[in-house]
Amino acid sequence: MTMKLAALRKKYPAFLYKRYSYKKKGRDLHIAFEFAAPPDIVFHPRVVIQDVPNYRGNIENLVFHLGLVEMLSYWKATCSPKIVVQAGKLTARQISWLQDLTMQGMGEYFFENKIDFTKKDFLTITSTPRDKLNLVKFINLTKLSLRDRALVPVGGGKDAAVTLELLKQGGMSITPFVLNPKKEQLEIMKASKAGKPIVVKRTIDKKLLELNQQGYLNGHTPFSAYLAFLTVLVAAIFDYKYIALSNERSSNYGNVKYLGKTINHQYSKTYEFEQKFRKYSTKYLASGVEYFSFLRPLWELQIAQLFAQYQKYHSVFLSCNTAHKTKSGSKKPTGKWCGKCAKCLFVFLALYPFLGEKDTVKIFNKNLLKDKKLKPLLDELTGKKRFKPFECVGTAQETRAAIALQDKTRHPLLKAWNSKHFLPKKFESILKAHVK
Repeated sequence: MTMKLAALRKKYPAFLYKRYSYKKKGRDLHIAFEFAAPPDIVFHPRVVIQDVPNYRGNIENLVFHLGLVEMLSYWKATCSPKIVVQAGKLTARQISWLQDLTMQGMGEYFFENKIDFTKKDFLTITSTPRDKLNLVKFINLTKLSLRDRALVPVGGGKDAAVTLELLKQGGMSITPFVLNPKKEQLEIMKASKAGKPIVVKRTIDKKLLELNQQGYLNGHTPFSAYLAFLTVLVAAIFDYKYIALSNERSSNYGNVKYLGKTINHQYSKTYEFEQKFRKYSTKYLASGVEYFSFLRPLWELQIAQLFAQYQKYHSVFLSCNTAHKTKSGSKKPTGKWCGKCAKCLFVFLALYPFLGEKDTVKIFNKNLLKDKKLKPLLDELTGKKRFKPFECVGTAQETRAAIALQDKTRHPLLKAWNSKHFLPKKFESILKAHVK
């Protein structure tokens, strides 16, 4: 049973980002953070970046910033009314940026836990460094002249596979990046033949999982924001000018209105977040790194059409989030398409027009369109009932288009192009060549 919000906020009035540390051990860079919620909670999450070269520049500030977004995964347990950043100095503008990320990126968490985050005194963030001698380190930017090549983060789904293929075909120098690699990610990278990946291991403190099981608050956090800070750090260390994400146009659209605010499960994948992060990164992180989403001009359905061409990925990709859920460590993940969730249903619908029934069913081991139990989810995906499920799925317009395409060969949506993106010219030319 979930503990009551008021009791938690009273018992834990402040959440502290106390310190960070980093040290190279052998070929790997080990990073550690310390967060605390007095009087009785302390967290020690860790990150290991593998096979790190001898890097240029001061990465102190980049490590510190990674801790700022890592912090949200632990703050959510108590939802303390005050966050105190003791590990480094933040300006008023930086605090305002972090506050905005928290309010928007944690929207689903607020909605699911019925938290009124619109109150004036809901959350205060302050910066009171413990070590004043270190303040100068947070003023310097990491101004590096980086090599003309792209880091491509790889999840387990179709989007990154499309990015890898198109950039390879376009002659770009690319390297896959993977966080906590799972079977499907390794298989996608192997199939892409894009070369040896850069690998990072992130370890969640078991204390958080224990608190979840005891009824402390839990919920969705802005993972893609974490990935943004992490990949900028990695790009600076490994000498990459570009970070080419695979976030699409569809992620810009929210799920539901709550307390007058739009709640978007995919907020940190949106154009809005991307725009804000690019400005923040240029000013406070690494001005030489270009962070953008290569697939931003396209809808999910257009990406599915491209993905359908690459048969080598069809038996290895896995987008189902249920496949990796552990219920706070209480069960083992299945590692398979569940065939019961909104994500499975949407991916099935998106691929069906381009692969046909036989090949689509082969991926999911059944025809999801014939499963009557999925009718309520279909109604949500098409906009008939409730709201768009809290999953990385396309818009209601796309779902309806996918259904319409089962009996047709063309749809105007497949030729659409979103001009709101940050693709450098050469990347835009590569993608445009495949949208016809």
